[in-house]
Amino acid sequence: MTELTDRPERRAEEFLALVRQGKRGRLKLYIGFAAGVGKTYRMLEEAHALRERGVDIVIGFVETHGRAETAALIEGLEVVPRRTFEYRGVEVEEMDVDRVLARKPEVAVVDELAHTNVPGSRNRKRWQDVEELIGAGINVIGAFNVQHLESLNDLVARATGVRVRETIPDAWLKTADQVVNLDLAVEDLEERLRAGKIYSSEKIPQALERFFQRGNLATLRELALREVAESLERDTIRRESSADASPRPASSRVMVCMSSYPPRAAELLRRGSRVAGRLNSDWFVVYVETPEEAPDRIDSEAQRHLLENIERARTLGAEVVRLRAADPVPALLDFARSHNVGLLLIGRSHQSGLRRLLGRTVDLRLVREAEDLDVQVVALGEAPE
Repeated sequence: MTELTDRPERRAEEFLALVRQGKRGRLKLYIGFAAGVGKTYRMLEEAHALRERGVDIVIGFVETHGRAETAALIEGLEVVPRRTFEYRGVEVEEMDVDRVLARKPEVAVVDELAHTNVPGSRNRKRWQDVEELIGAGINVIGAFNVQHLESLNDLVARATGVRVRETIPDAWLKTADQVVNLDLAVEDLEERLRAGKIYSSEKIPQALERFFQRGNLATLRELALREVAESLERDTIRRESSADASPRPASSRVMVCMSSYPPRAAELLRRGSRVAGRLNSDWFVVYVETPEEAPDRIDSEAQRHLLENIERARTLGAEVVRLRAADPVPALLDFARSHNVGLLLIGRSHQSGLRRLLGRTVDLRLVREAEDLDVQVVALGEAPE
């Protein structure tokens, strides 16, 4: 279920109803468009409301960033001690997953889900820590900013000039039982920043010059609102489909055609994820292994990039398929037709010369030969690194 912000008491009651259903833990996510919109504050407000209703709730990990208003809300809540690691001569604190599991509360509050844990931690990413808690029957209330969604990475980089390094798979977001958008006018967020309510005074000028530029914030705010609106639409379609129980139309599936070493494969995969999400569709990533790309013949660097992109596709929620054929075009079309694919996405070929002039590159052949399918040739531009 996706919702907009509401009174703490009502939010707590609605989540409590979810908490007490089923054995697997439930997941509630607060999404914002920037630091300082109030995600952590609202989570802690809800934690107090749940505690007052007799719910066994703990703080798994919350970072106040020195914000007095947020720190004050931790008072009266049980905090599970963190685990300390030594990394490159510095002590680093992470959520102690083992302690939370051993404590086994009814609900745990976990902040900054896109965070990458220090090497040696139980899981690489904090959202994976949360997935482990949920699998153990612990309900989680968590938060992150919209720019950390994997499929938005290229769009955010182009719009803001900043490449976000820590991401969360869209497929994991779709497992959430509730998604709450924390919205705030850009002008109000700027006022909070200048008043020292987000960062310390020495960091304010740099923030205003870089990520907190008004244009950047407006873009990120629009993305957050759109993401929640699309999530709500997906939920509605899912409920209607479940009630109707009718099969999806043949044209509902999306397929991304991936070569062994495309220079912008990550961007193509993220585009496919966004398209499939908007269509509320299953999607495939299909790679055709030609004889020249057999494991014993493929270049080691190309093999490494291929494996990385296959893993990226899976984290984005795609079903990855590897085919073997001398000619990739018939193999791709046969798969698409046999698996009810209606839309194919392929990156624009950068081959020049006679092959492109004669229309013999894979992208141009797909456009010509896929008469019964829609083909989108994606121009993959450069984004800030």
